[in-house]
Amino acid sequence: MTKLLHLQSQNLSLVFKLGRIPEIIHWGNKVAAIDEDLFLATERPVSQARLDVDVPLTVCPELGAGHFNAPGLEGNRQGSDFAPVFTMENYHCDGQKVVFELVDDVALLQLNVEFELDVSSDVLRQKLTIKNLGDEAYSLDKLACTLPVPYHANELMTFHGRWCQEFQTHRVAFEHGGFVQENRRGRTSHENFPGLFAGAKGFTEQSGQVWGFHFAWSGNHRMRADVRSDGRRFIQASELLFSGEVALAPHESYSTPELYATYSSAGLNGISERFHRYVRENILAFTPEQARPVHLNTWEGIYFDHDPDYIMQMASEAARMGVERFIIDDGWFIGRDGEKAALGDWYLDETKYPNGLEPVIQHVIDRGMEFGLWVEPEMVSQDSLLYRAHPDWVLGVDGYQQPSGRWQYVLDLQNTDCFDYLFNRLDDLLSRYQISYLKWDMNRELVQPAHEGKPAVRGQTQAFYALLDQLRSKHPKVEIESCSSGGGRIDFEVLKRTHRFWASDCNDALERQTIQRGMSYFFPPEVMGAHIGPAECHSTNRMHNINLRGVTALQGHMGVELDPVKVGEEEKAAFARYIELHKSFRSLLHNGRAFKIDPADERQYIYGVEHQDEMLITVCQRAMPTHALPAPLRLNCLDPEAMYSVKIVEMPQTSFQLMKHRPAWLGKTLHLRGDNLMEIGLILPILDPESALILHLQKD
Repeated sequence: MTKLLHLQSQNLSLVFKLGRIPEIIHWGNKVAAIDEDLFLATERPVSQARLDVDVPLTVCPELGAGHFNAPGLEGNRQGSDFAPVFTMENYHCDGQKVVFELVDDVALLQLNVEFELDVSSDVLRQKLTIKNLGDEAYSLDKLACTLPVPYHANELMTFHGRWCQEFQTHRVAFEHGGFVQENRRGRTSHENFPGLFAGAKGFTEQSGQVWGFHFAWSGNHRMRADVRSDGRRFIQASELLFSGEVALAPHESYSTPELYATYSSAGLNGISERFHRYVRENILAFTPEQARPVHLNTWEGIYFDHDPDYIMQMASEAARMGVERFIIDDGWFIGRDGEKAALGDWYLDETKYPNGLEPVIQHVIDRGMEFGLWVEPEMVSQDSLLYRAHPDWVLGVDGYQQPSGRWQYVLDLQNTDCFDYLFNRLDDLLSRYQISYLKWDMNRELVQPAHEGKPAVRGQTQAFYALLDQLRSKHPKVEIESCSSGGGRIDFEVLKRTHRFWASDCNDALERQTIQRGMSYFFPPEVMGAHIGPAECHSTNRMHNINLRGVTALQGHMGVELDPVKVGEEEKAAFARYIELHKSFRSLLHNGRAFKIDPADERQYIYGVEHQDEMLITVCQRAMPTHALPAPLRLNCLDPEAMYSVKIVEMPQTSFQLMKHRPAWLGKTLHLRGDNLMEIGLILPILDPESALILHLQKD
């Protein structure tokens, strides 16, 4: 007899119909109780000119059962067993976690499908495991996590990008056919972040029903959204396996990476809130009490030009500005005078550092800062001692000359000798020196990724995780940043092993507004590296006032990129001011609920964070305002009966030049009821294009 299974979190319900194979019939707002007749109420008719039986959209859609869209499983055993049909043998439910055990006795396959609905955050986690029960190998081509969305989810919001322009969003109609996104670059990628949203047409930051998805994997992936001809629709996420990459020996298993998903009836803000809460409670390797140190990274200040005495001057000036973590970037190891040589030779360049690295590190620590170092362990330069000794350690296919990227190649981490060499070199650095932080870079895609002649993206990704795991086990107090030419390796799975992401190599504050906005749908501010760059951005050659640069960097895990010895006192004082402003609101920013506000002017971004009785609202005017006067700012997340102190804590000086009459409240603190701010609003100063202001609210 068909039964119903109901999982519940704080705000959501997940309801399964348990037939031959489980089917999700509801995933959305919480249902208090499930009526006995619900399985009859959800029975579908069978239309003419179709199969004679209803075909459920199950937790693993099966080609062999009559599912004509993308199946959940694809593979074969020497050409046979290509269309398995599973039957549920058992299921185990423990709280809000359930594992369904499915078996095909003909194809000799066992499939376990695991769901866990996190009670606190409302985030659903899904993972599948396939086991070969036969005596012959089973070639696996695809195993996908599959989740349905309802008929009224008829619009997709997806992500695209490139180097220096990550996390761009676009909308796609989701009414017929489908959408497919594939990543074959061997890392999470700048181009195709593994996340998407499906929702009722026109969903916004603050309104509409939305379902959000993130596939937590740092290698190749495929995400697709399909609408069946009968109107039912679903989202799939899977590792994109190269031909022959996974062949399951008898009784061997394969598990998918994890798909994380959630639902919101309050627009994208609800999705962000739930993902952020899940990350903070289940993934982050640090606690809210551990303040995120303000960084200075030497890269844009000195590039490869390393002089210990000069670097110590930089550290002294950095400390004066309020910097708390000082990182020496690329160029510190033997032979590294440019980007064409020496990767892999992770030994200190004693010609640059004749007295060793210890005096520099001690100088940094004596000034109250932590010391960090840049590394790129997965890479090797052809012009290096390592490559000359071990050309066989390069990840590639014998007999072909693969193209280099940034004049470098990828090391085969599945080669145990190579893996051990890298671990030993990193372990030696962290044991020898007082290093609190590693900026771990990865600057190229995988081309011809083979280990012992077979496709190896999956194995390379797992070996990368293992290297991080082993290193963190030996040095648990060292923090690690995931950087991959900027935002090329950002996902929940790598975050389990790291503490911070470098969101983009682009420090252009205008571009960063969009990049950080897209990233913030999935990740809380405290893991998003955001730096104030120089007035002229090195990646775009565009000029921005310190106002936009400072406000933009203030919203994440803050840092600065400059040479503090060469810049003038006025510029240093400006950097120091924004560092101090960030520190004054750091607890709020890194512990609060982040949200966005739908602007009246589409050329604005308005976003904020609230925590306890305090709120910070940022208004960024990205381009020329649509109208001569700004619309009133109305806030919908206040206590309507409470009184609030309201003041501007940052605005561009140029705004005063745009107004013949300045609102009398500028420079003062207002006291307003919540319902006044919610229903009537606050008229803000006129903003120049490419400028921003910050508003602070405190409940009285």
